Amino acid sequence: MGPKRLNVKGLAGQYFQTLWLPCLAERGRGGQPEEEEEEQSKTDSRSRERRASTRPGPCGARVPGPGSLATPSPASACRLPAGTMGLGTLLLLLAVTAWPGQGVPVIEPSGPELVVEPGAAVTLRCVSNVSVEWDGPISRSWTLDPDAPSSALTTNNATFQNTGTYRCTELGDPLGGSATIHLYVKDHRRPWRVLAPEVTVLEGQDARLPCLLTDPALAGGVSLALLRRLSVLPGRAVLRQTNYSFSPWHGFTIHKAKFIEGQDYACTVLVDGRVVWNSVRLNVQKVIPGPPTLTLKPTELVRIRGEAAQIVCSATDVDVHFEVFLHRGDTKLAISQQSDFHDNRYQKVLTLDLDPVGFQDAGNYTCMATNARGTHATSMVFRVVEGAYLTLTSEQSLRQEVAVGEKLDLKVKVEAYPSLQSFNWTYQGPFSDQQPELSFETSKDTYRYASTLTLPRLKPSEAGRYSFLARNARGEGVLTFELTLLYPPEVRITWSLVNGSRALVCQASGYPQPNVTWVWCGGHTDRCEGAGVLVQEALGPEVLSQEPFHKATVQRLLAVGTLERNRTYECWARNSLGNSSHAFQPVSVAAQVHSPDEPLFTPVLVACVSIMALLLLLLLLLLYKYKQKPKYQVRWKIIESFAGNSYTFIDPTQLPYSEKWEFPRNKLQFGKTLGAGAFGKVVEATAFGLGQEDAVLKVAVKMLKSTAHADEKEALMSELKIMSHLGPHENTVNLLGACTHGGPVLVITEYCCYGDLLNFLRRKGRGHAGTRPEPRPEPRARPRLQKHPLGKEIHPQGQRLLQPGCGRLRGDEARLHVVFQRLVL
Repeated sequence: MGPKRLNVKGLAGQYFQTLWLPCLAERGRGGQPEEEEEEQSKTDSRSRERRASTRPGPCGARVPGPGSLATPSPASACRLPAGTMGLGTLLLLLAVTAWPGQGVPVIEPSGPELVVEPGAAVTLRCVSNVSVEWDGPISRSWTLDPDAPSSALTTNNATFQNTGTYRCTELGDPLGGSATIHLYVKDHRRPWRVLAPEVTVLEGQDARLPCLLTDPALAGGVSLALLRRLSVLPGRAVLRQTNYSFSPWHGFTIHKAKFIEGQDYACTVLVDGRVVWNSVRLNVQKVIPGPPTLTLKPTELVRIRGEAAQIVCSATDVDVHFEVFLHRGDTKLAISQQSDFHDNRYQKVLTLDLDPVGFQDAGNYTCMATNARGTHATSMVFRVVEGAYLTLTSEQSLRQEVAVGEKLDLKVKVEAYPSLQSFNWTYQGPFSDQQPELSFETSKDTYRYASTLTLPRLKPSEAGRYSFLARNARGEGVLTFELTLLYPPEVRITWSLVNGSRALVCQASGYPQPNVTWVWCGGHTDRCEGAGVLVQEALGPEVLSQEPFHKATVQRLLAVGTLERNRTYECWARNSLGNSSHAFQPVSVAAQVHSPDEPLFTPVLVACVSIMALLLLLLLLLLYKYKQKPKYQVRWKIIESFAGNSYTFIDPTQLPYSEKWEFPRNKLQFGKTLGAGAFGKVVEATAFGLGQEDAVLKVAVKMLKSTAHADEKEALMSELKIMSHLGPHENTVNLLGACTHGGPVLVITEYCCYGDLLNFLRRKGRGHAGTRPEPRPEPRARPRLQKHPLGKEIHPQGQRLLQPGCGRLRGDEARLHVVFQRLVL
């Protein structure tokens, strides 16, 4: 049996002149109390709840529970005169008025759970100050005791079907409380009490399977499993993604149920070594957000009569319970349906094949789908034509007039079937014979095309005709625009002979054709501003040229004989884009007026040109002299051998350079500059790891300045090759290394702490001034090398002698050579 409810009202009363008493126990004429209880029940196949309450009294008031202080209305109470009350009635009134206030109801026996054996008598008593209501699995075996001092449910033969949760709730007060007790009627033959055989929830909700245990001691052996389709035995375990929990009071709960979890489940428990189960079916319904989703393809269809066509109507929904239809006009078409399921959605497809098509197949086709949430429909148009077609249109005028420098977009719409095979924009002239590169964009929508040609910042040479050409099976279509540029007027005044007499000619060009007028104003001014007077003697305007896509040129003459002194004559030209003017002030009417075209400034021009030519000749002469001036050149040569005055030299540029002299640049730390020349300089530096890995040596680095030419770079490289070729010697400034890769050439030599040789000799010379050296005998020539602190390495036969320069020595070179020879020899 399903759960039922019992309503029990409390006592209420008030004593005042006329006393209102509830008709809880009203005596009849015979003096015997009349009590009557009415039980209201409602039972269905799934054992819904049952409610039981006290019946109304004879005066229309419900029978309240004892101790209630609620005052009944006059229509629901018995009216007794005050003088008729006896002693017992007064005592009853005193007890009622002294009853304590409201509180939380209490169920007896106490405890959240009550475990009884089958067949036992059970009484559940709810003690409260106000009316209460019972909720729970109340079957016909339960009775309500109306004579009890509190609301009581009683059964004399408890069964497993009485297992469940019973709740006592106060009524008539929003702040009222409730009390709960769970009753177990343990029956090992029937360990499960299933409240409902089938449960239906929406996807995403928690699904409660109401399998209640009749014995709490069996809670450790419960489990949930899926039933096999063709067997009544418990089958495989639940799905991997199923998340569930168990409560002895409520049963199994599947959290956030999924659509795939809607199956038959078995509530199993282990009793005395055997498995006992009861089945519950779970229905999980998809949450339908709205009508089905529709797709009708194609959105537009055109066919030539006799061709084949296909129309596909497709609908998808989260639930399988939906319908899809295809209509032509108001007629529903009978088409076989194809069903599928993918991406967690059901799909139904209707396909209409027409082969061949006829004019009777043309019309509006509507795809319609409906479900519990509503209907969705979409339509398309099917046209059947006799043959191919190609239509070119434009919403713009085919004659466009745009100001020069502005932007213009030319737009063309195309409707074609079959599809276009080719399309293009072309320029038809007249200003360019070659086809310029045109920038355009074309979009397609089924059988329609839209093409836009963009012309930014229009130039005078871009005026002319622009054509859009398209081709399909129907043939070729052309749409041509004529573009004319608008120009503001430009005014120019010249002299001209008209009928043998001179006249001022005002020529104005522009488009639209400008209106030309002559005006005059007093005095000599740049412009007449708005105070000019129209010259009536001016001859009428004459149109000189007016060709398509070109400027229009107009002229107006003003005879010289009509000019007056102390006046300013101004030519005005106006059109829709603006105006322009040019002023003229006559100096003397009688004087001969020279045309602006005559070369009045020729003498000045000739003089300026002559001076410029003279200056140019002088500049060329100075440049020639500068080129003839001999340059300082550094030349090195090595004497290989000699015979008398005949020497054999080696070109130092042909000498090899050994990579063993190469030293890393990053291991040089530069210091102060020791000396500098026209093209190079010598810098003090510290070399790390030169010769030995951890050595630190002070060296001199010779390098070129950034302004050095290729000759100086070659000379420094020659010097490096010579020093590396000769090798080290104790009487020379020896080469220690070089940097030739990754930057300018650096020559690393020994550091001379006493400075350069020239200043050293000068200091020594001043110290020995006036002292004549004593003659000493000429030493005999020895075959070994001679060494001197300031000398060079010289072989006795004079071979491989280093000699700066060649031929006749200069003064400094000669003195150095003499000192050199004296010191060495």
